[in-house]
Amino acid sequence: MAQLIGAPVRLVRALALSVLLCATLLPLGGCLGSDVARKGRPSQAALTPPVEIPQEGPSAAAPAPAGPGPVTPMASAGPRIGAGSVKVALILPLTGQGSTVGAAMRNAAQLAYEEAQQPDLTILVEDDRGTPEGAREAAQEALRQGAEIVLGPLFAGSVQSAAGVAKATGKPVIGFSTDVTVAAPNVYLLSFLPQPEVDRVIEDSVAGGKRSFAALIPESAYGNAVEAAFRESVARRGARVAAVERFPAGNPGPAVERLARVIIGPGATADAVFIPETAEAMPAVAAALSKARFAPARVRPVGTALWNEPALFALPALQGGRFAAPDRSGFSAFSGRYQARFGAVPPRVTSLAYDAVTLAAALARQYGSQRFAEPTLTNGAGFAGVDGTFRFRPDGQSERALAVYEIRNNAATPVSPAPRVLAKPGL
Repeated sequence: MAQLIGAPVRLVRALALSVLLCATLLPLGGCLGSDVARKGRPSQAALTPPVEIPQEGPSAAAPAPAGPGPVTPMASAGPRIGAGSVKVALILPLTGQGSTVGAAMRNAAQLAYEEAQQPDLTILVEDDRGTPEGAREAAQEALRQGAEIVLGPLFAGSVQSAAGVAKATGKPVIGFSTDVTVAAPNVYLLSFLPQPEVDRVIEDSVAGGKRSFAALIPESAYGNAVEAAFRESVARRGARVAAVERFPAGNPGPAVERLARVIIGPGATADAVFIPETAEAMPAVAAALSKARFAPARVRPVGTALWNEPALFALPALQGGRFAAPDRSGFSAFSGRYQARFGAVPPRVTSLAYDAVTLAAALARQYGSQRFAEPTLTNGAGFAGVDGTFRFRPDGQSERALAVYEIRNNAATPVSPAPRVLAKPGL
């Protein structure tokens, strides 16, 4: 649910599942990022910035079931959702690689359209077949039909291909990939990116008195990106990096042994150890730490949203550890409504399609000809969605308001709620 954050927000509530976004955004002014100058904001955007989508509905209070559940077929067999005057492309893998998730994301788009009370949109649903070539063809077809903005695709290579077509016509893209290398001006990523998660957990740690950080980082593309974010975030807050060790997949033991001098025993010089590992691989890391007599009560483990998996919450080496992730309540409410509409549990990524369509509907309602202009999309006040407040930076990356959770006794409890308002851009 993408909602524009702002001054007074008017909510028009309908019966059953219908929930409308009404909107006003409170511009925070300044730049969205210290190194990129904002273009002048259109006068309409300055008067009435972006929109809000409530998380209401008959099933809003229903928690998301623990299991993944089956995904039902698409709600509609047609290639379009709606029949409004503003055309929006939605490019998803409906066949081929990722088709199960793609079908669920199409369902989420349908739900967003319905809960926006049939806005003045025509959503052109295009199948990219899970390939870059398919994404290029899908983008060409949607733009030929008059699409003003491209939502999706899901995979990095597909986002890049679709963006190449869209940029040639001056149309923006809001992609769902987590690969920051495909972000660019006018190619925005709505997905969950590592930088905001790293920033949030380091910010929380420093605020709690942690001043010296060690890190155990997997040798992977994700590890490379997260290490850079970790070093930059620690330095920006005046703390220090005591040591960093990398390890190959499935073999963290030697790296733990090398790092032992700063994280284990009475001579430990680090206050926290950053471990951005996946839920599948984290048990091996935790076992290596326990074998080396790591004491999490002395040196706090910290991680990213990859830790947000109940199977990890009983690991002895992670007790007292903290990680940053979106507030759970928003997705839980969305999941309840999705299940009521489609009879299946939505995959986690489906909220991105919901928010993208809701945002498009809100901007079309509020901004006229400037609805998808760069200053409108990068307004510093941002938008409120299923997973909390987010905003797009001019370089295409996104920032999110995240909560911090602490692991104890087979559970992850929020210790610092997600802020409703993001800090001023550039701070």
